[in-house]
Amino acid sequence: MSIRHLDQLLEPKSVAVIGASDRAGSVGATVWRNLRAGHFAGPIRAVNPRHRVLDGEAVFARTADLPEAPDLAILCTPPATVPQLVAELGSRGTRAVIVMTAGLSPAQKQATLDAARPHLLRVLGPNCLGLLTPHLGLNASFAHTDALPGDVAFVSQSGALVTAVLDWAKSRRIGFSHMVSLGERADVDFGDLLDHLASEPRTRSILLYIESIEAPRKFMSAARAAARNKPVIVVKAGRAGHGVQAAASHTGAMAGSDVVFDAAIRRAGMLRVDTLQQLFTAAATLSRFGANRDAALTLMTNGGGAGVLAADAAAQAGVPLAELGAATRERLDAVLPPTWSHANPIDIIGDAPVQRYTETLQALLADRDSGAVLFLHAPTAVVRSDDIARACAPIARQAPGRVMACWLGDSAVADARRIFQDAGVADYATPEEAVHAFGMLLTYRRNQAQLLEAPANSEHGQPDAAAARAMIEQALAEGREMLDEIEAKEVLRAYGIPVVRTVAAEPTADAAVEAAQALGFPVALKILSRDISHKSDVGGVRLDLRDEVALRQAAADMLARVRELRPQARIAGFSVQPMAKRPLAQELIVGASIDAVFGPVVMFGQGGTAVEVVADRAVALPPLNRALAAELVSRTRVAKLLAGYRDHPPARLAAIHDVLVAVSQMLVDLPQLAELDINPLWADEDGVIALDARLRVSGSPCAGAQRFAILPYPAELAERLTWRGRTLVMRPIRPEDEAQHLAFIRQLEPQDIRLRFFSSRRELPRTELARLVQIDYAREMAFVALLENDDGTCDTVGVVRAVTDPDNVDAEFAIIVRSDMKGQGIGHLLLGKMIGYLRANGTQRMVGEVLRENQAMHELARAHGLHADSTRSDGDSVRYVLELASP
Repeated sequence: MSIRHLDQLLEPKSVAVIGASDRAGSVGATVWRNLRAGHFAGPIRAVNPRHRVLDGEAVFARTADLPEAPDLAILCTPPATVPQLVAELGSRGTRAVIVMTAGLSPAQKQATLDAARPHLLRVLGPNCLGLLTPHLGLNASFAHTDALPGDVAFVSQSGALVTAVLDWAKSRRIGFSHMVSLGERADVDFGDLLDHLASEPRTRSILLYIESIEAPRKFMSAARAAARNKPVIVVKAGRAGHGVQAAASHTGAMAGSDVVFDAAIRRAGMLRVDTLQQLFTAAATLSRFGANRDAALTLMTNGGGAGVLAADAAAQAGVPLAELGAATRERLDAVLPPTWSHANPIDIIGDAPVQRYTETLQALLADRDSGAVLFLHAPTAVVRSDDIARACAPIARQAPGRVMACWLGDSAVADARRIFQDAGVADYATPEEAVHAFGMLLTYRRNQAQLLEAPANSEHGQPDAAAARAMIEQALAEGREMLDEIEAKEVLRAYGIPVVRTVAAEPTADAAVEAAQALGFPVALKILSRDISHKSDVGGVRLDLRDEVALRQAAADMLARVRELRPQARIAGFSVQPMAKRPLAQELIVGASIDAVFGPVVMFGQGGTAVEVVADRAVALPPLNRALAAELVSRTRVAKLLAGYRDHPPARLAAIHDVLVAVSQMLVDLPQLAELDINPLWADEDGVIALDARLRVSGSPCAGAQRFAILPYPAELAERLTWRGRTLVMRPIRPEDEAQHLAFIRQLEPQDIRLRFFSSRRELPRTELARLVQIDYAREMAFVALLENDDGTCDTVGVVRAVTDPDNVDAEFAIIVRSDMKGQGIGHLLLGKMIGYLRANGTQRMVGEVLRENQAMHELARAHGLHADSTRSDGDSVRYVLELASP
């Protein structure tokens, strides 16, 4: 179950309270009172065998006595009664219940779900505060107050925070479309509500308070879909050690690594904030200021102190201040006193009259390079603040999304603040809050941009996954979890990652010398032991050994040192490798591990022996492509060094990105891969080379595509066939296809575009084009048909796509073939492939809308068994349906 019947949960037409009471302080009494106190228009029924009347309303002894099945039932009864009540309500036709009751045992929770499942009845809770839908006057909760209607949805894992936010928001006149307390999430969870709220027209932004996630792929699919439609802002509890423990004890679930949760939020295009106040600040900013696309900020102030505070906050938050252009400075010189700051922040001096404010603001808004303008004002006796606001508000209104305001003070600037707010200007209490809000907007835009990146193809060829698997299977067959250095490097080599040549030698000085002579001096010598992961910790690494004498001494010292520190370690010998000569290379680390919640993750940062001390690293959720790999690299401090400095030329970043893409692919192909460290990975202008690697495997699969929070590219669905003497490839679409897909669309005739898109446009917006090629393979599929040319290139000649609902019941399909290739069978091949895929995926129905004049499509649909649904068709189009599987 996912989005089924959530409309009856959130917007019911009738409600029943099971366990309604008049006992002061009871949940049943509070819920009944809250429902009655609102202006909910539908019937509200009470069920309790101990009462005949409550507040003048008849009380029913049993659910069977209710005159009609309520859309929503609220259960305030003992735990043991809940499963039976859910079964009774489901049989009568109720499709949503809120279980306020706390203390259900695992068996009772499972019995409740078992009772709900045959009826697709949705369960919110147990142990939750309930929900509010203010525009319906619905307060189906035991909160102490109601909510104002608005366009913000707030979904919280904590009921206590719902009451706190209710109180806080009401005092600030913040309204809500919905407020939902999830409780223990036996059924309805974050993913369900994100899917529902993403397309709900009353909700313009979604706010989440999260402590833990139990269904990461469902959450990520829902979050990515929702974040494409409207802002989704998250507070995640449990950043620090004590916070993680508290969250775990509160929810009964282990919290995942916080840095991985950050990566998930970023990947989904959402915004994470640290506090509840920031949550609503971010929502207000995105609502009033979200259209802003400026990368820098200009500070305009009538007091130097406020400007300095804002500038300091900008420096700490990494918010760039705009450089004033010569034309703007000249214009400001003409309207400001000679003593003005002549720089950003722009201090217009405390004695500024109204005209100075208006002329300064006009000058800044006339220059696009000035970026966004933060209007700072401290009240003075020289001129009334509300007079300034009345004069400046029309100017700000003419530049929507470019002005932020901070009216310092309280009652003296209350009218001015209201005037600016009425003009649609985002308002903040302090300079620091305003600057941090702009910084949050920059972060949000960066996260959103990831959803639109068009990656280039990796330069690595097809990996030799079979060779890598053989290496891993051999280690597991021998009862080992750790691959030795040479085996680990062979796995890297199989995935196209350059590695330094490494030779194994017996644990004697003579064997080491023989290997070194074959390789050539100078060499690096390392201990080879499956019991020692970090060789440098036990003196197991010696570098730049230039002759036989130095090598013999190093070998003897190393064996003695290792036997002293790790006497139980089994020593297989030495690994010997030539010293790489790349004096300007930067030491990096690339790693992979398995997060307890989100599954496989990839790490990048500054490498070397002090990697834990430096702690310069960033984490991303795979699958990765070059664009996502570049974003991962950009979030580290070492990225600045890789860009080049002084006599160090820029490193070849594409080579680094390709290593990250290769490691991401390893996690797809090698389910037994539990942990990988490539450290150091040297990078310079010539590329990369791995000097050392550590790889741990597991007998129980812990990686692999099915354990990804974001389903990776399903390469196994590709097929090649001979078509009219040429090779035709049908495969899932991928983000790297953007340019080729645009070329395909541009070759379509206007009539074909109209029949497919129901419009005559020739160009697609970049956002829509990205959406066509960057799909969520867990919920949608698009197969492209590619004709191979003699020179190895391919042309897209057709595409079929289908988008399933979150419950995998209906898949809506569409198909188009290149105009000059129609009538040659490509459409039949594509549609047949999609039907086979959806059947294998368990989808119940395939549906599609076809314009009545599209005769070719009518024939294609009927040829594949689709039938016209006359009840859902209209004068312009026909709805086709194909039953694929039983529910």
